[in-house]
Amino acid sequence: MRTNNGIERINREIRRRARVVGTFPDDNSPLRLATARLKYTVKREWGKRRYLDMSKLEETDEPKGKAKG
Repeated sequence: MRTNNGIERINREIRRRARVVGTFPDDNSPLRLATARLKYTVKREWGKRRYLDMSKLEETDEPKGKAKG
């Protein structure tokens, strides 16, 4: 079952990968594994999403025309 909560999903993926590895050779290995997964997720899944279209906001900043005399 998939969840809509992105943080829960990422945590589950990191936990699953950590279980596959079993024991880590040093203390930094789990951190590197989690960081690599987060970088991948940001690049692949979150990098393409646009929650706010900035072009619409830029149009409101431009003056519509000069006021006549």
